[in-house]
Amino acid sequence: MKHFILSLSSLFIFWSCSVAKAPVDAIEKSSNSTNAYWQQHVDYSMDIDMDVNNYQYKGKQKLVYTNNSPDVLNRVYYHLFFNAFQPGSEMDVRSRTIQDPDPRVGDRISKLQPNEIGFIKVNGLKQNGTSITYETVGTVLEVQLNQPIQPGEKVTFDMDFDAQVPVQIRRSGRNNKEGVALSMAQWYPKLAEYDTEGWHADPYIGREFHGVWGDFDVKLTIDKDYVVGGTGYLQGEPVIKSNLKTLHFKAPKVHDFTWAADPDFIHDTFKMSNGTILNFYYKKDLEQKYLDNWKKLQADTAELMNFFNEAVGQYPYDQYSVIQGGDGGMEYAMSTLITGQRSYGSLLGVTAHELAHTWFQFLLASNESKHEWMDEGFTTYISTLAMQIFKDEKSENPLARTYAGYIALANSGIEQPLTTHSDRYKFNQAYGAAAYSKGAVLLAQLGYIIGEENLDKTIKKYFEDFKFKHPQPLDVVRTAERITDFELDWYFTDFAQTTNTIDYGVNKVEGKTITLERIGLMPMPIDLSVTYTDGTTEDFYIPLQMMRGEKPTSATIINDWAWAMPTYSFDAKKAVKSVEIDASKMMADVNRENNVLTLD
Repeated sequence: MKHFILSLSSLFIFWSCSVAKAPVDAIEKSSNSTNAYWQQHVDYSMDIDMDVNNYQYKGKQKLVYTNNSPDVLNRVYYHLFFNAFQPGSEMDVRSRTIQDPDPRVGDRISKLQPNEIGFIKVNGLKQNGTSITYETVGTVLEVQLNQPIQPGEKVTFDMDFDAQVPVQIRRSGRNNKEGVALSMAQWYPKLAEYDTEGWHADPYIGREFHGVWGDFDVKLTIDKDYVVGGTGYLQGEPVIKSNLKTLHFKAPKVHDFTWAADPDFIHDTFKMSNGTILNFYYKKDLEQKYLDNWKKLQADTAELMNFFNEAVGQYPYDQYSVIQGGDGGMEYAMSTLITGQRSYGSLLGVTAHELAHTWFQFLLASNESKHEWMDEGFTTYISTLAMQIFKDEKSENPLARTYAGYIALANSGIEQPLTTHSDRYKFNQAYGAAAYSKGAVLLAQLGYIIGEENLDKTIKKYFEDFKFKHPQPLDVVRTAERITDFELDWYFTDFAQTTNTIDYGVNKVEGKTITLERIGLMPMPIDLSVTYTDGTTEDFYIPLQMMRGEKPTSATIINDWAWAMPTYSFDAKKAVKSVEIDASKMMADVNRENNVLTLD
């Protein structure tokens, strides 16, 4: 999503994701659940008139909402994200009161003038042609319905609204630091999601999003000299009248719609061998070294997409756009906004991360606000592996820095469980390290537990079963359990729901008898490497009793270790010279100093 520095003092690390199926059928069965699965559906039709001189726009929105839930809905809610960019907003106050504010925000919102703020003002709203009562409460529109929406019922909402694009501060805005005129993310009144947990009408305080699956039909009228790119497919040629043009976009089966525009955009296309069109929009007045970077990026983005197609599942849309804009790097439906004046390594790395979000968030549409690790963490994991294809010398553990980020957090005293809502972290750095680093480690370490081949199968099965849906944490757990037939709830309970840590040590070696100890509260199976005094080596695998199974391994399998037992002893075959727990370093042990014991 964004890119951050991996030192704990400024640790902003990556993680979060989820998906939903777009059909409008009232009830769907999840292939991975014995319960009836359902999700809401919405179709947007919008006509937008953008004035590039004052950065204001007028909108007409027709929204057809299908209540696929078994519940009667008496209210609905819309997100009005641009209202966050006003002095005194929750985002403004939170940024000025948290101990480690995002430097991109700081106190900037508090200093915005009336012509610089963002707003979305709803002028009228009708339900099936009849006006209804609504109230704007910060970044949320609360709507009291005239008639409740019954299960299986479709309702049409018509809205007129005015809006102003804020000065670029966070994700969206006008005239960013690189001079991109319009970065239009979270720019329209967006219906809040309703699911088995109820409404998710969270205020926008600066974190992530959760949206309803559906289809978008957007007509945008803008200055004819502006080049526009983003979500969806352009329908025919723009219609030009005087100095304005109208572009018509359609985007099927998405849960967001984003665009960017600038009169000085270059638009390049790159056709992949499978037919997918990659679009690249970047400023033509960049320094030559940055222009060269954007040219080089095009073939490499195709390589990245090929990797994700193979490692996770096939990208289902016809196009994807990489667009210069925003304030760093941020993923959106069929597109990303990233700043472009950066080294090539940085440009490629951010592109890899944002592109990976297409799978872990825009196809597997988890609730990013509640389960940020399913988005940022899984994305960090897969994008880090993807970057290995560009390295001549492959890393033994590509995620070593990510593990280090999590371990630093675990030892910092400021860690909160991964079940913490993304807005409720006491420190931004704790959110970053948890969402990005710990989330990535959760997936990588699952490979240590069940075996890398089983992890690969789990990822692909998870994608296949939950693409175009809204997966929950349990869906990840159960997918892995179905692949392996292991019991894995203990892993997700401890690693995601608590701050329990993994700490195993070599306690002592007496003759051939090796004694290990569990110091941390979190259980794990153990990989053990033993070097004998004659120079030979042997690997052992100690299964965790509560896992009820063993991963595929060439190591010598010995007796299970029951978690409640603080020590474990066994006899090796010969005199021992040294013992090491987890030589691969794929177990997130928070104190590796006690993992090795060498005898004199």
